[in-house]
Formats: sequence, structure tokens, C-alpha cells
Amino acid sequence: MVSRKDSNKQRLKRHIKVRAKVSGTADRPRLCVYRSLNNISAQVIDDTKGVTIVSASTYEKDFTANGGNKEAAKQIGKTIAERAIAKGVESVVFDRGGYLYHGRVAELAEGAREGGLKF
Repeated sequence: MVSRKDSNKQRLKRHIKVRAKVSGTADRPRLCVYRSLNNISAQVIDDTKGVTIVSASTYEKDFTANGGNKEAAKQIGKTIAERAIAKGVESVVFDRGGYLYHGRVAELAEGAREGGLKF
């Protein structure tokens, strides 16, 4: 029998390693990314208080496009940047969530930078 490694379990191990080094503060919160096969979501989190400041995802009702492609990821990045700047957050720490900085994750980061977030 062929045994296959659980890729999500490996991602969670990588995420734990990243989270040991990356933490969000009130001055510079953490921009956390979650990616599934069909959707992508992002949150700006203050880890000292344990509070989500803003969030955006393709699960929302007003998002009508396909959620599992690069264009959607870039749009979510711009949306999260707009909402974060409206709340007074201009600089964040990027938490890629154990995913490779490639494809949709990179597009979300690029969209957030275009929207005005600094990281």
C-alpha cells in the first residue's frame, strides 16, 4: 500500500514554525492568510489582545467572482487593505499561514501592498 503524506498536516507544522517568530502587536498587527481550494480569506489580528481588527474573504455575500483564482486573491488583498486603513492600520506583519509565497498567497500580498499596506 502506498502511503501518502498529509499535506495539510505538513502545512500546519510550517505554520507553527512561522507563528513562533511572527506576532502581531497593536502598532503592527499580523495579516494572516487562509487558502482553501475554492476560497481565500485574510484577517488583520492584534495578538497582544487576541482580537481580529478587520477581515475579508471570498465567502462574503457581496463577493460574486470565483474565489479560487489569482484575481480574487488580489481583490481580497485590496479589500483588506482598504478596511485596515479605515481602522487606522497602515503597517502589518505578513503571516503566510504555512503556505508557499506563490500564486494566490503572493497575489493577495501584492493586492494588499497596492491598497496601501506596508510590509
